[in-house]
Amino acid sequence: MMGSARGCTLLHFNEDNGRFVLLATLIVAYLVCGAAIFSAIERPTELQARAKWNQTLRHFADKFDIATGELSTFLQEYEAAITAGIHTNTLRPRWDFTGAFYFVGTVVSTIGFGMTTPATMAGKVFLIFYGLLGCAGTILFFNLFLERTITLLAFIMKAYHQRQLQSKDLLPPMIHRQSAMTDTASLAGWKPSVYYIMLILGIAAIIISCCASAMYTPVEGWNYADSLYFCFVTFSTIGFGDLVSSQNAAYTNQGLYRFGNFVFILLGVCCIYSLFNVISIVIKQFLNWLLKKLECRCCPRCRRGKMRTGRRNAITPGQSRIHRNQVFVGGEGPCDSDGEGRRLSGEMISIRDLTASNKVSLAILQKQLSETANGHPRTVCVNTRQNGFSGGVGALAIMNNRLAETSESR
Repeated sequence: MMGSARGCTLLHFNEDNGRFVLLATLIVAYLVCGAAIFSAIERPTELQARAKWNQTLRHFADKFDIATGELSTFLQEYEAAITAGIHTNTLRPRWDFTGAFYFVGTVVSTIGFGMTTPATMAGKVFLIFYGLLGCAGTILFFNLFLERTITLLAFIMKAYHQRQLQSKDLLPPMIHRQSAMTDTASLAGWKPSVYYIMLILGIAAIIISCCASAMYTPVEGWNYADSLYFCFVTFSTIGFGDLVSSQNAAYTNQGLYRFGNFVFILLGVCCIYSLFNVISIVIKQFLNWLLKKLECRCCPRCRRGKMRTGRRNAITPGQSRIHRNQVFVGGEGPCDSDGEGRRLSGEMISIRDLTASNKVSLAILQKQLSETANGHPRTVCVNTRQNGFSGGVGALAIMNNRLAETSESR
């Protein structure tokens, strides 16, 4: 019995560590599945193209009586010239001001196409410090974009609700004018659902991608599917570099096209980055649900500790119900949780704990009455530990502080 309890203690994780291990395991499995699928799809085409290229190379060397080694060296130099952008006049200069501006944009947005890279040691050293500050500032900009998107949606929801109340003569005009002048703190009770944010950002990303693809298809000469593919690779900051926009030396309405290209990339990256952060919240909710299914039930010690401590040593309404059920009547104590069915006589919950739990219930009731009187349709959970994750930073903190979470994550 002692050995079983000791083994359970060694294998037991708290919620954060268990969630981290579970997510790491799922990511590894996701990578393995993705590698297997892409290998099965792309490997035959690669082998076919390699065989065709080797046959073409041998045929060319035999026809013009050129050594295979010399021909390979020439082709390597030609490939280096393509990378440098100097092999033909059809490509624009890489390091004029407009080319350099395009390059630094791909650096700070972490896209990194790879079409243009610094060749000097001074440029490489400067890139390290420039990218360190630029990437951090751009990520902060993306986080602020997400925060303003959530705040704007909350403001629209509140204004729409107040407009409905005013149309039904349930809201005095004076209160309506005062509420329109309040700051962001008044939107605390109007947190939009994470699924609404995901839907809105997804629709916005699709619209931007479709509009950008309609521009790239005639200008760059790509088909529409390749244009959509380029939009996702670029907006998600993957940046393969197989397709890169605005690389020709001249375009029709060149200035307008390059400005439109910049605007589409900026808006697309903001939407996709924000969408990724929202999807991460949904993934966390799935992990919370999965952890509940996989929670430790191998010994009574875990169940007893969970009933006694709850979450983060805080008295919650759920614990209040547990404590109230444990108060015995007629001299019999609560049933012991070790599964043996014994009664513990003479044990009773302390008056201080019972009073504290009742105060929590009273505070929740007072908060609900106050929000109902002020016109807020939602209640805000007293527990600040949302989604099962503590201490978020950046976009995760924004999502935890500003989005209304579903009961699945609690």
